[in-house]
Amino acid sequence: MSTKENKEIPMFGKILIANRGEIALRVIRTCKEMGIKTVAIYSTADKESLHVRFADEAVCIGPPSSAESYLSIPKIMAAVEITNADAVHPGYGFLAENAEFAEICTEYGIKFIGPSADQIRKMGDKITAKETMIKANVPVIPGSEGLLKNVADAKANAEVIGYPIIMKATAGGGGKGMRVVWKEEDIEDNWNKAKNEAKASFGNDGIYMEKFIEEPRHIEIQVIGDKYGTVSHLSERDCSIQRRHQKLVEESPSPFMTRPLRKAMGEAAISAAKAIDYEGVGTVEFLVDKYKKFYFMEMNTRIQVEHTVTEEVIDHDLIKEQIKVAAGHKLDGKNYIPQLHAIECRINAEDVFNDFRPNPGKITSFHSPKGQGVRVDTHVYSGYTVVPYYDSMIAKVITKAQTREECINKMRRALQEFIVEGIKTTVPFHLQLMDDEDFNKGNFNTGFLSTFVLKEEKDEA
Repeated sequence: MSTKENKEIPMFGKILIANRGEIALRVIRTCKEMGIKTVAIYSTADKESLHVRFADEAVCIGPPSSAESYLSIPKIMAAVEITNADAVHPGYGFLAENAEFAEICTEYGIKFIGPSADQIRKMGDKITAKETMIKANVPVIPGSEGLLKNVADAKANAEVIGYPIIMKATAGGGGKGMRVVWKEEDIEDNWNKAKNEAKASFGNDGIYMEKFIEEPRHIEIQVIGDKYGTVSHLSERDCSIQRRHQKLVEESPSPFMTRPLRKAMGEAAISAAKAIDYEGVGTVEFLVDKYKKFYFMEMNTRIQVEHTVTEEVIDHDLIKEQIKVAAGHKLDGKNYIPQLHAIECRINAEDVFNDFRPNPGKITSFHSPKGQGVRVDTHVYSGYTVVPYYDSMIAKVITKAQTREECINKMRRALQEFIVEGIKTTVPFHLQLMDDEDFNKGNFNTGFLSTFVLKEEKDEA
């Protein structure tokens, strides 16, 4: 992926990972392979986490609360200073798409391994991003021009766009501040709910409106760009298996994809990245309707949870490429397409038979699946306590095979081998999904789980 002309470009000596858990451990592993020293940061709740144990240095930056630890820019920068790190890898979540953090790193001469603050801002605000995409001739979903002023404005826009519509928080993510409306009499109630949730979640109650795409697939294109203007796409991931707008399963290639559609979406994603002179790895997310028409949804200016799926089908370490690009290495400009099939199941500490309620606690027994074509990325182990302060994901199981059918069979076998005792996890859900006829046929969209019925497990005698 990187060219052979990069031998004289110096590499970072020490990278501080401004994150925790699985992604922090993931970055540490690649840094070790590249001969780069690492610094872990941790809250008091994460003292026993593996990322703390395996980093070359570790700095405690505060109590369990994210606001007082992983979201505290002054504390993280203090850790950078006392350890003499020359770069910061933000992982995903927390400060990964925080323009102020990227800007402060730059001001202090520390390389933020990701895009510039300006690039983050251009894609972080949904309205600005949409306007940028329109100028770049990237298809966008019909919607309001800018933020909605009030309920009357919302009703007027909905009349023009046509129902159903969806209201979204301009600073949103993860399904927060998002409401689907099917008829005019429901506008006001959903307007109030969306604004209140957006204000509570993001400190910004700005709301805009789009046409609600029925029976959509959520398909995203992985991109990577260097500082010399080269941008490549690394093909697609299908992330349509979601619950309340949260991804649970991702795969590549998409069973819905065709060669012409991949070519068109890949070119659109490259245009999107070039429109902001994008540097680093990122993901351009699209909604694709049942007629295979696609629309820009958003761009994530960071590495994503599901980057592992792409790694398995193109045989490249995306964290390594991300670090190289940040150091100034040139890309070869090649676009990559899947050579195998890969599926990722997110394993969360949740009770799937109790509305997926978080289920933190001590893991009393842990055995991860193994075998050819099985990968498990995790930061937990037997005796580890899953704390209630952060995201509930404890592992990712990724399988790869020559065909989708073989990949599903391998995933089923891997999940059957996955032993986690002491807490409840989403493994039972994934096992039932792997047996579902429609899933096996590739007949699903983002609304699939709204009709998916979990079968209660019977206790063994």
